[in-house]
Amino acid sequence: MPKRRSDLDAEIDPLFQLPLAEFTGARNALAARLRKEGRAAEAERVKGLAKPPAPAWAVNQLYWQDPRSFETLLTAGERVRHAQTGKLRNVDLRALLDDKKKLMAAFRTRAAAILAGGGHAASAEVMRRVSMTLEALAAWGERDGVPKAGRLTADLEAPGFETLAELMGGTKLEPANLLPFRSRKPVEDPAAARARAHEAVQAAEKALRVARREAEHAQAALTKANARTAAVEMQKQEIEARYSEAKEQSRAAATEAKKRAQTAADAERALAKARAALEG
Repeated sequence: MPKRRSDLDAEIDPLFQLPLAEFTGARNALAARLRKEGRAAEAERVKGLAKPPAPAWAVNQLYWQDPRSFETLLTAGERVRHAQTGKLRNVDLRALLDDKKKLMAAFRTRAAAILAGGGHAASAEVMRRVSMTLEALAAWGERDGVPKAGRLTADLEAPGFETLAELMGGTKLEPANLLPFRSRKPVEDPAAARARAHEAVQAAEKALRVARREAEHAQAALTKANARTAAVEMQKQEIEARYSEAKEQSRAAATEAKKRAQTAADAERALAKARAALEG
């Protein structure tokens, strides 16, 4: 029987259907509203939701765009497990694996389109992480306590051998042992490794070109700034020389004015003395 979803679940689900760039803002807005409504515990739960990386976001979109199709993938994974453990008899395991492989290829194609449509790179490494997450979800199926498609906040890795043995044997798993999903990394396909290395070289070459171009621009700006500084320095020297000259002229003019004023005063006294003698 499907587990009943809470009101909070219904408010959280839309966050994971948004474009990736809008996730953080919408999450914070929802947390703020819940806190304002007095739902502090729920607000903290929402605030703690991590923004998914692009591969996990793409897998979430695969689920939200077509949940029934996603159920087909989980069912295919379950049928493979049952066939491998003998719970499903009189079936062609190779045919089941081929069907699952085709489903995975179709999902990867759609995921690449979703990533491109959202403005995200669908590089070899990103698509490898998409594939690993899909494989992990198919392996885990609908068991309780495992991450669910539609609400992934991290990329997943396929279960390790011990966990797979538990899955196939039907042993109950402890959720605390499921959350990390850390297993030994699979050996990467040489072609994929070369493609990833080629992408890394191209990215490094592009970064070098950008760095050189920016360095050239910075050097040109420095040369221009140095030339302007030299010109301003020359103007400063000219202004200082003119200032010194004007100051000297001002001092000379002041001395001359004082001398002329004294001469005029002496002449006034002489005139007064001459008039006094004439009148006497």
